[in-house]
Amino acid sequence: MPAHTPIAVRRRSLLTAAVLASGLGLTTASPATARHRHRTAGYVLPAPTGPARLGTVALHLVDTTRTDPWVPAHPAREIMIQIWYPARHTHGHPAAPWLSPGAVPHFTEVFGLPADRVRATLTHARQSPPLDRKAGGHPVVLYSPGLGGDRGTSTALVEELAGHGYIVVTIDHTHDASEVEFPDGRIAVSTIPPDLDDTVIAQAAAVREADTRFVLDQLAALDAGRNPDAGGRRLPHGLRGAFDLHRIGMFGHSLGGSTAAAAMRHDRRLKAGVNLDGTLVGAAAVAGCDRPFLLLSSDRGPGADDPTWNTFWTGHRGWKRQLTLAGSTHASFNDGEVLYPQAAEALGLTPEQLAEMLGTLDPSRAVTLQRTYLRAFFDQHLRHGDSRLLRGPHPRHPEIRFVR
Repeated sequence: MPAHTPIAVRRRSLLTAAVLASGLGLTTASPATARHRHRTAGYVLPAPTGPARLGTVALHLVDTTRTDPWVPAHPAREIMIQIWYPARHTHGHPAAPWLSPGAVPHFTEVFGLPADRVRATLTHARQSPPLDRKAGGHPVVLYSPGLGGDRGTSTALVEELAGHGYIVVTIDHTHDASEVEFPDGRIAVSTIPPDLDDTVIAQAAAVREADTRFVLDQLAALDAGRNPDAGGRRLPHGLRGAFDLHRIGMFGHSLGGSTAAAAMRHDRRLKAGVNLDGTLVGAAAVAGCDRPFLLLSSDRGPGADDPTWNTFWTGHRGWKRQLTLAGSTHASFNDGEVLYPQAAEALGLTPEQLAEMLGTLDPSRAVTLQRTYLRAFFDQHLRHGDSRLLRGPHPRHPEIRFVR
């Protein structure tokens, strides 16, 4: 990969599918044509492979110790999280939408996908069924999306972990995320300046780390039987005592991966972390720590020649591994890998344009490999397993290249 200045590396690494889509002209009149062709059918997410039924619930959290850093007039920092968990049963509980209905209009304007199909897209989880209790609680994994991404933008990966017995908590970083819908119907859109520079990205990184530490505090409250939801909305039965707070990991895409690294540096409650193709931003993120961390890059970077990854590698004292997913791009590590191939015909995307966005690796194969190695990592480091997949190249997975 050719050399880049630190700012250029960061900008490229923090791109989301939204930027790619707008560059291909997908935020024009194309969605209207797609609405005519597809009135009710939603996009299909890959089914999780685990045995567990899935439940999910969204919580509105308010941090009264902070004003909103992006909108200082707001007296407190408000965020939304979503908890994904193994359910005891799901009968009588409706399927959860991929995106909350009020967020759909703004999302589709930004990302270029037809609103009716996004609105009709369902997850494999049901809304608020009772949790399947387990002695000692379930291991917990937090997820932080890329800059501008919503909490649901890696649902394919999140559901896979939940289907295998993890509780996964996804975070909406308000006013960084493209849009966030609150329970009272308010829609908070991104206020990140369009002209990214190091100062703006550093601020976003710091805000995200603070959000993460606040969420960890609220998980402790939930586990103790308290309800931190700002509106006091009813929680699914069984959340009390369901979180194994001694086994918490975190993963993220792009700036979300950097967030995982920074949060691990400062908060020992996090035991293992994964960065999916994100340049590391800030001193805490590049410093490393003494707990396991996985770096997984696309073919196009950041990669071993990113100075932030090299600095991290030198300073990190815990278990570490760096892998590359051959045939992928930066946008391969979220649900765009699933959605855009299904939308390609309606949006007028040529095969060449789709490959430019998502790479040459078959999308279903890309998702399968990400799921496989993400779960192998957390199984090894949160469940004390010994995954052979992480020892070296595997003949059944030649697309995963071991860098170091």
